[in-house]
Amino acid sequence: TDEIMQQEIRPLVAVDIIEQLHRQFAILSGGRGKDGAPIITFPEFAGFSEIPDDDFLNVVTYLTSIPSLEAASIGFIIIIDRRRDKWSAVKASLTRIAGAFPGNLQLVFVLRPSRFIQRAIADIGIKLYRDDFKMKVPIIMLNSVSDLHGYIDKSQLTRELGGTLEYGHSQWIHHRTAIENFAMTVKTTAQMLQTFGTDLAETELPNDVQCTEELLSSHTNHHGKLKDELKLAVKQGATLLTCIREPVTRSANSKLSPDELENVATVERLLAQLDETEKAFDQFWTKHHLKLEQCLQLRHFEHDFREVKLTLDNLMETQAGFADIGDSVTRVENLLKEQKHLEEKGQEPLEKAQSLALQGEQLIQNNHYAVDSIRPKCVELRRICDDFTNETKKKYDILGKSLELHKQLDKASQWCEAGIYLLASQAVDKCQSQEGAETALVEIEKFLVTAKEHQLSNPKEFYNQFDMILTPEIKANAQRIVQKLEDVQEMFDKRQVSLKKLAAKQTRPVQPVAPHPESSPKRASPKITRPAAVENTSYHFQVRRRGPAAQNGNHALVQGLIEKCISKSQSHIINELIETERVYVEELQSIIEGYASEMDNPNLVHLIPSALQNKKEILFGNLPEIYDFHNRIFLKEIENCIENPELLARCFLKRKEDLQIYEKYCQNKPRSEALWRQCGDSIFFQECQRKLDHKLSLDAYLLKPVQRITKYQLLLKEMLKCSKNSEGTAELEEALATMLDIIKSVNDSMHQIAITGYEGDVSELGKLLMQGSFNVWTDHKKGHNKVKDLARFKPMQRHLFLYTKMLLFCKKREENSDGHEKTASYSFKNSLKMSTVGITENVKGDNKKFEIWYNGREEVYIIQASSVELKNTWISEIRKVLTGQLEACR
Repeated sequence: TDEIMQQEIRPLVAVDIIEQLHRQFAILSGGRGKDGAPIITFPEFAGFSEIPDDDFLNVVTYLTSIPSLEAASIGFIIIIDRRRDKWSAVKASLTRIAGAFPGNLQLVFVLRPSRFIQRAIADIGIKLYRDDFKMKVPIIMLNSVSDLHGYIDKSQLTRELGGTLEYGHSQWIHHRTAIENFAMTVKTTAQMLQTFGTDLAETELPNDVQCTEELLSSHTNHHGKLKDELKLAVKQGATLLTCIREPVTRSANSKLSPDELENVATVERLLAQLDETEKAFDQFWTKHHLKLEQCLQLRHFEHDFREVKLTLDNLMETQAGFADIGDSVTRVENLLKEQKHLEEKGQEPLEKAQSLALQGEQLIQNNHYAVDSIRPKCVELRRICDDFTNETKKKYDILGKSLELHKQLDKASQWCEAGIYLLASQAVDKCQSQEGAETALVEIEKFLVTAKEHQLSNPKEFYNQFDMILTPEIKANAQRIVQKLEDVQEMFDKRQVSLKKLAAKQTRPVQPVAPHPESSPKRASPKITRPAAVENTSYHFQVRRRGPAAQNGNHALVQGLIEKCISKSQSHIINELIETERVYVEELQSIIEGYASEMDNPNLVHLIPSALQNKKEILFGNLPEIYDFHNRIFLKEIENCIENPELLARCFLKRKEDLQIYEKYCQNKPRSEALWRQCGDSIFFQECQRKLDHKLSLDAYLLKPVQRITKYQLLLKEMLKCSKNSEGTAELEEALATMLDIIKSVNDSMHQIAITGYEGDVSELGKLLMQGSFNVWTDHKKGHNKVKDLARFKPMQRHLFLYTKMLLFCKKREENSDGHEKTASYSFKNSLKMSTVGITENVKGDNKKFEIWYNGREEVYIIQASSVELKNTWISEIRKVLTGQLEACR
């Protein structure tokens, strides 16, 4: 038996009756009968009859509670020593023992008075009064201790009874009090460990580094103190064990009595229990300490992540600002220097981000409990690093192309200038002679060779090479230079034609007189290769266009193909919607007929568990109402859209109010799931599933409505993609917005029903507009300065519910339910009437924060959203509420 449990059910301990025990009118010497029955001795005691009944009962009750249950079940042997007393003392002892002895009796030995007269009286009295004693066990009257030795071995009797058993009453009392004190110490220590363990298990992990370090230090110090308490308790038990075993240690011939052996077993059992408790506590502490250390690692990681991400975001923002690609070689070279500086500036943050990502991956490899929180951050860090690196490379490529382009344009412009200078420098009078013309031609041909060196021979290829960086300004400049190239090329072509005519050899001798004017022999002009017109409308160059009729024909053909493709896609989506809707209706029908109706079947009533009796509406909610709506109305309406896809959006808009029935179903879903977890394994459901030949159990089918209501918006999105910029697009967009609003309403209501602790009726607060989790700081003008300071720097995690009349602040709590996934609840903390609040949209230093103040800024709530978009959405809704209230007042 567990010693601690014995202490709890045994009200008496030695300390409580220490004075009565010291009087020694009854002792438990440790001796045993031949069958192992414990012996209680009532030694000679002059004032035995004067002992109060309560004292006598307490001592006897305590003595009978000490032996083990096994020994006590055999029965106790009582030895009453009245050799020096009278028959009246014997009679009084027997009467008191018979009336008050709490244990099972086996034998009663009475050492009768030794004087002759008293012995005779005792013999007569025992015969006369035996029945008055009301004992169901034999009373054996003994003349001497030698007679007693015939029944009980000498080794089990104390020296006062002629035996050899060593017994010291004071030492016995000392051992008993020590054992009981040690048992109480073990119990107290176990309770302390259990309390500490409970406190640890219920401790909420902090959200910042400092609080986590303080919590870890506090728990570690408390753990150290408890370990010291455990060591002291173990030391106390070991000392006590040594004291009990002292006789055997001192003399090899000594033996411990059965009671002393039981004391040894008790202390050893307590020590073993203490050891098991310590091991269990150490195991729990190891896990908790590891979790605290991992929490601290996580908080450091999150803190470093926020700092690094802020730096990288600033870098990305700065980099995004470098949109200029330059309009000259000098400008591009300066931009490259700035880009190089930004790249060097970003090296340290990038290295920190990579190091932090490696640190996060190391935490994941070490089986950190927050893997789902760490892994996305590692991915985000690597993504930002890759984005910055890729963007930097892209910037270098663009600027490199821009530099190359401007260098080429500069060279082309310089070539044109040089060409114009060459043409201008050729004197007309010198070119009139054959030799002068030939010299000029050679100069021109040499100069034209340099065009190939500058890669200016094919302007179309020149433009395609730099397509990615051609801005309107650069296009205009490039077009101007290309036009200049063409003009210069044309000037050279014309000059070459003229010079070739002059350089041609004469076919007859030159006359000394002026010849008659004759026209020069006509020659076919050499073909002038001109740059092909660039056929790309984006460059605003010459484009070959077809006639209007051809264009109209092609347009009509393309438009027809597009409309045919759109119509085909829409038909496919509507067919999918109708087919899945039919399957959905059939599944709802099978649930209602195969499960819900069967709960009323008299033949199956005996299979329904008691916890499910009269709870059909909880399990199925308003599923019959949903089935009736889809079967009678909605399925038929969408089937009519096969030939007219444009009517689909109207179906959803028309049935907007009817689809609100899903809100009631989803609100009941947590109760339904809880009931299913309680009764889902029953034979009733197994029998129904067997009849329906369903592969999945009922809970999978009860999830169908939740899945279906979210499916519609996906199909509408697909329809919208196919119908972009076509007739009916506006209605589809409105239908999609309606379905998303219904899903949001359902989701919000699911959160709303989880609010606890609010004394009012939430239905009286108006429509629930928004709900979400935020960091919240509070500032009270009337509060203490330290409280105000603390409030500013330590945010609270709060879930806000915005109604038209009230703003509720709640604390989100997640609890495990029967080993299943966590369910959230929202504990009400505070509320603000929307008629008395004001709002400040921007808080200095953080564009994700905004203020809500109350009663003329006596109370200020600083609220931080997870993103700027979320903050702006909430501000917009709150503004609408306040504006509506102002209009109502007007």
